[in-house]
Amino acid sequence: MSANYKRVLIKLSGEALQGEQGYGISPHTLETFAGEIAELQRMGIEVAIVIGGGNIFRGVAGSTAGMDRTSADYMGMLATVMNGIALQDAIERLGVPTRLQTALEIKEIAEPYIRRRATRHLEKGRVVIFGAGTGNPYFTTDTAAALRAMEVQAEVILKATNVDGVYDSDPRQNPEAVRFERLTYLDVLSKNLRVMDSTAISLCMENDLPIIVFDLNQAGNIKRVIEGEDLGTLICPNPR
Repeated sequence: MSANYKRVLIKLSGEALQGEQGYGISPHTLETFAGEIAELQRMGIEVAIVIGGGNIFRGVAGSTAGMDRTSADYMGMLATVMNGIALQDAIERLGVPTRLQTALEIKEIAEPYIRRRATRHLEKGRVVIFGAGTGNPYFTTDTAAALRAMEVQAEVILKATNVDGVYDSDPRQNPEAVRFERLTYLDVLSKNLRVMDSTAISLCMENDLPIIVFDLNQAGNIKRVIEGEDLGTLICPNPR
């Protein structure tokens, strides 16, 4: 099958990297994901990735525990950089050129985020990983994903999660939960479905940027989604 998209942005949660161990980075999960990214790159698809840090530290959790919110969020940004370094290493071990760009300047280990440079890397077939979110406290990596996707003119956000789409309630707690195949941005906001935070959804809505939410744990799903298989949940302006 041919690919439906030429340039994609994958939003990968930090929790997705922890696998079944419940914390940190699972080497097996990391290598599996890297292998799927390498396959996309060899198909000629331009791949950007925004990665979270919840497997190491969550700013909101730190704030809830009494930390200053700004300090906690900066710690969360640094956690995403750690994940980005691990992912870059795993992808490059498969022979795929990769660049890590961060919204906080850490020049010893990553390039500073520069939109034109990121776009040029994608055009040259390099996988670009964006770390440190937007570089601002109070903004999530979901918002960073929406922002970077629009800046580099990605055609779709692929939100890789631990469930196979968007449900009307948590399927891990409610066996009767119903999965949505199609949603509008307003559906997500009005139903408070918590797919991505409201700022990210609003940015995508204003720019008609589709989002596909799918299960990362099923091997080959990223490729299947890009080839147009009806997996997960599509969020777009007119899902009919």
